[in-house]
Amino acid sequence: MTDTADQPTPPNLPGPAPSSVSLEAVQSYRAQLTTGEDVVDPATWAGSVPQAHGIAPRVRVGRSKWFNLLWLLPIGFVVLIVAVAAAQGLRGTPAVQRFIEHYPGTVQAASSDRNAGLPIWAGAQHFLNLFLMIFIIRSGVQILSDHPRLYWTRHSTPGKDWFRVQKPVPADPLWTAKKDSISLPGQVGLPGIRHSIGLARWWHLGTDTLWLLNGLVFYVLLFATPHWRRLVPTSWDVFPNAVSVLIQYLSLDWPTENGWVAYNSLQLIAYFITVFVAAPLALITGLGMSPALSTRFKRISKVLSIQTARSLHFLVLVWFLLFIVIHTTLVFTTGLLRNLNHIYAGRNDDSWVGFWVFAASMVLVIVGWVAATPFTLRHPRVVQRVGFALIGPVQRLFEHVDATPGEYTEKDISPYFWHNGQYPDSEEYKALFAGNFADYRLRINGLVDNPVDLDLAQLRALQHQEQITQHFCIQGWSGIAKWGGVSMQTIMDLVKPQPEAKWVVFYSLGDGPDKGIYYDAHPIEQMSYHLTMLAYDMNGERLSFGHGAPLRLRNETQLGFKQVKWIKGIEFVAHYSEIGGGYGGYNQDHEFFGYRQSI
Repeated sequence: MTDTADQPTPPNLPGPAPSSVSLEAVQSYRAQLTTGEDVVDPATWAGSVPQAHGIAPRVRVGRSKWFNLLWLLPIGFVVLIVAVAAAQGLRGTPAVQRFIEHYPGTVQAASSDRNAGLPIWAGAQHFLNLFLMIFIIRSGVQILSDHPRLYWTRHSTPGKDWFRVQKPVPADPLWTAKKDSISLPGQVGLPGIRHSIGLARWWHLGTDTLWLLNGLVFYVLLFATPHWRRLVPTSWDVFPNAVSVLIQYLSLDWPTENGWVAYNSLQLIAYFITVFVAAPLALITGLGMSPALSTRFKRISKVLSIQTARSLHFLVLVWFLLFIVIHTTLVFTTGLLRNLNHIYAGRNDDSWVGFWVFAASMVLVIVGWVAATPFTLRHPRVVQRVGFALIGPVQRLFEHVDATPGEYTEKDISPYFWHNGQYPDSEEYKALFAGNFADYRLRINGLVDNPVDLDLAQLRALQHQEQITQHFCIQGWSGIAKWGGVSMQTIMDLVKPQPEAKWVVFYSLGDGPDKGIYYDAHPIEQMSYHLTMLAYDMNGERLSFGHGAPLRLRNETQLGFKQVKWIKGIEFVAHYSEIGGGYGGYNQDHEFFGYRQSI
């Protein structure tokens, strides 16, 4: 960030230029807001956004070739047949027979018999984990569909993605990230309609909170009892035993199972990775996508960029899905009744008790799965409120982190920065644009001692600020740009907010997709942050139409939808509940986003 010391100070600003814009036209913007609905109609959702189907998942090979992952199904089938044939051949050789005899598959500690069986709490948490995971996975897939591309680069430049379920980005210069989103079948994503990321995030982050609490309890109980020995390898012999188990499984002459006492080594390694590697990595990579944390903890974010975190988060999802499929298959094929009795009834026999408990639990899972989408569409405000109640305290903690500039340099600037939002098309904006914004006025009023109308010349006469920062879109894409403008602290020094002012509302020249002007509210304390500014330049040039000309907000502790573009007014208020629908912003009113989105 650079400050130009010889710029005029606020009391020395020149008078406003002549304008054809009347005071009445800009005096109050509240009448131009719409409140939104409290139910979701898929036909009119997000401005009647049309269905847009993606393509089969693809992985980039080399610079420009793409491999259709559906080919893994026939390829995997052929590989499995070959592996079974090879394992059966190996099983007949004396060397492999001796190896299996020496390493039968299970490393059994001396205390295993004394600690046999599974405690009731393990079964209860097993069910809770399963139940919560269905909502986490469905909402996670919904979030991915809003920007159906993954990258290893820090930026999200088309052609640099390594995974996609969408066609290549078209050459349209005004193509937006919202247009790039895709539709999912109703019972796959949650809530299952296109561009419903606000509701999907409440499900994902809220359920994540419960899942993490369940996991924390599990860790405590695990290490407070001998049960940890079932999941933590205590001998290097686990690795040759795992190879032995794999050969036995593939040869279709399966090892003797005694899960009541100890898991075989392949199971042990899979459980260990899932519990102690994949689960913590899900948390770490999730936090790696937080704008507040990434702008504060620079050394970590240099390595774990949002796109790296997002890609790793997706790979963790793939691991969980593979684990669930393989785990369920083996439960059903290696002694169903006994296995279900182990985890659901706490007994080691072939009775039907565990099966019926399992069946009842599956009824709850199916009801939860089927009911989640219609409940969300009928009661989105409930989802919004409950989600915020669960994750809100953590977001409040993160958003009070004031980052300093200097993390990025000009060589980090992204070659491509996505457009997004509903482009302004009003006669007011068209006239301003045609006149090169000579008649533009930024009206700042509300609970301030010195309300002002500023033209662009006056804004540029204020103390100049530059910063190179990373943009975090709620949809998942990111980009780095150099912004030039005036800090919000300078604006506040000029207008002098009154003590009652606790929130700052930014109004746009553009409408939202459901009509009514776009707006968003920010806590007044964030206006004093080093990286909160009104930008009129981007990468050394004036803001373009697609990026918010003539003026846009940058508050780097928040996600992109809160960085209001095409700003025409700023109002200092006591609370946002008196504005629009009362939820803190246009997307909060209409698409159920959250006014705190630091994660």
